[in-house]
Amino acid sequence: MIGDITSRLTRRSRSNFYYAFLVLPRPRREALYAVYAFCRTVDDIADAATGEGRDAVRRQLAEWRAEVARCFELGGAPRHPIAQRLAAAVRAYPIPREALDAIVDGVEMDLDHTTYETADDLYLYCDRVASAVGLCCIEIFGYTEPSAREYAINLGQALQLTNIIRDVGADARAGRVYVPQEDLRKFGVRVEDLRAARYTPSFVDLMSHEAERARRYYRAAAERFPLADARSLVAAEIMGRVYRALLEEIEARRFRVFEERVRLPVRRKIAIAVGCWARARLGLAGRRAA
Repeated sequence: MIGDITSRLTRRSRSNFYYAFLVLPRPRREALYAVYAFCRTVDDIADAATGEGRDAVRRQLAEWRAEVARCFELGGAPRHPIAQRLAAAVRAYPIPREALDAIVDGVEMDLDHTTYETADDLYLYCDRVASAVGLCCIEIFGYTEPSAREYAINLGQALQLTNIIRDVGADARAGRVYVPQEDLRKFGVRVEDLRAARYTPSFVDLMSHEAERARRYYRAAAERFPLADARSLVAAEIMGRVYRALLEEIEARRFRVFEERVRLPVRRKIAIAVGCWARARLGLAGRRAA
């Protein structure tokens, strides 16, 4: 029943990750569902924060840190159904506690930071909310080469930067601007322009700059992809290629992200998943850089 809760949450979210999870054996897939459900649940807590509700949100995040601790304690007994499923995943795979704690820390950053001055400031946030997730995932996928960790870190950065580009308007209207302030100034775009959904040549130039930053991380991930682990990391490659295709779709639309949330058709995601699976079987995964 608990496993059903986590898998339903993943399906309902229409996550780009869902099609990557499908290629995994059931035990690994269920562990991924648990990690994903944990991430979604914690993230939703921060999304609900408004004004006076911030103290309540901090208390909820503190409780989730306690739940993470219970997952790792001998005889620990998490209380939340998703935490119970996460504990089962932690018992089955060497998921690092520090990565799970980092995810909660990253979500809490949304309470304290509505803007980021520099790209380096933003990278810390991306490390916590995305790269840390990747470090959890590769322990479930399994790997033998140490470079898999660098691959996961870089891929996490790339995925999060892609999300930031896609959601730049919605995030600004919600009071959060992840695009570095130094970049806004460089291209002459104001926070008010993002909130008002002003589509201008300056905005396109700004987004092109952000897209190239994401592509650098996709390339770095491809360079560090451990070919010896191609079969076990096929789900990670599916995630990466789906998000690269999403970035390409956004670029093809000339960054028209204000009107509607850009999505890939389901058939496109399935085609990417099948192609990645076939390439992994042939030992070709990870060879094409973004």
